[in-house]
Amino acid sequence: MNIHEYQAKEILAKFGVTVPRGRVAFTPDEAEKAATELGSKVFVVKSQIHAGGRGKGGGVKVVKSVQEVRAEAQRMLGMTLVTKQTGPKGKEVKRIYVEEGCNIARELYLGMVIDRATSRVTMMASTEGGMEIEEVAARTPEKILKEAVDPAVGLQGYQARKLCFGLGLDGKQVNKAVSFMTALYKAFVATDASLAEINPLVVTGDGDIIALDAKMNFDGNALFRHKDILALRDLNEEDPKEIEASKFDLNYIALEGNIGCMVNGAGLAMASMDLIKLKGGAPANFLDVGGGATTENVTNAFKLILSDPQVKCIMVNIFGGIMRCDVIAQGIVIAAKQLNIHVPVVVRLEGTNVELGKKILSESGLAIITASNFDDAATKAVAALAA
Repeated sequence: MNIHEYQAKEILAKFGVTVPRGRVAFTPDEAEKAATELGSKVFVVKSQIHAGGRGKGGGVKVVKSVQEVRAEAQRMLGMTLVTKQTGPKGKEVKRIYVEEGCNIARELYLGMVIDRATSRVTMMASTEGGMEIEEVAARTPEKILKEAVDPAVGLQGYQARKLCFGLGLDGKQVNKAVSFMTALYKAFVATDASLAEINPLVVTGDGDIIALDAKMNFDGNALFRHKDILALRDLNEEDPKEIEASKFDLNYIALEGNIGCMVNGAGLAMASMDLIKLKGGAPANFLDVGGGATTENVTNAFKLILSDPQVKCIMVNIFGGIMRCDVIAQGIVIAAKQLNIHVPVVVRLEGTNVELGKKILSESGLAIITASNFDDAATKAVAALAA
């Protein structure tokens, strides 16, 4: 789950991470009030959407008066902000963040992720603050410093100091940065975060270390432990189909193709999309119904797939382990009758109760295209588009 910048800063501040003072605003009046309360000589007005690159798209502005804050709020609120991460459709700005300005001496990068290669939380730092870390990794990977954290002891002081020295910090800056990094690590672990990114991490003219920007993502599987974080979810920033999918414990991500996919297991779902592409088609979605899906789950999965007007064919690819093929077959039949499915449906079943599943499909009277194997299913799905 993603949250907004101002929400991330509120969480980080609770753990001792230094952030600038700021206020969220949903109207120009609220923005003006926020600026008045902050009483700064310089303000930064930031659009709040779940995407990076806001500054380049005109979503971040530095101003020097309360009146300018109000004017920028009027301009930003309701605008469609297009950035590299939003795609050409962009996202509507429904809230802004008014923040006090600061005297920036240096811009650095600091981030935390779960490194799958080492199976450890890893803190990354770079002197290239303000740039996308992916660009830094591609162009100058030697400028990315990493410290893998042993979960038994947590982030150690020597690790934080090593990163500080690599960033060229000295004197009191090192002590402040070590405290900052320690607080960031505690916040990351305590909230079950999957990403915490401070970009830029600022060294001020007075030598303070401040999170000028902040981004946090969280492990959705751990949100049952964090009702307060779950309450921060902004449904306006998510695809309505993905929101609907979450209600039925379905893992769904909309794509831009025309072959709807219903698969059990994330790995098989990814392989299914790859094979569709290999055969010359384009998947319309990623959809994992999980290992213990019920007939109701399958029916709701079909509803989700068909809610996309671009879908012209559906490929069902099930390998029954815990999942039973007869349950999938029953769900397909029920969904077909309830929804009056008007596009070709290609079904490949294998595994537990596969013969019973095939029998249910063959006796349903529905015009379902059966496939003998994985490759056959993808081939028939692509061919069905041209039929």
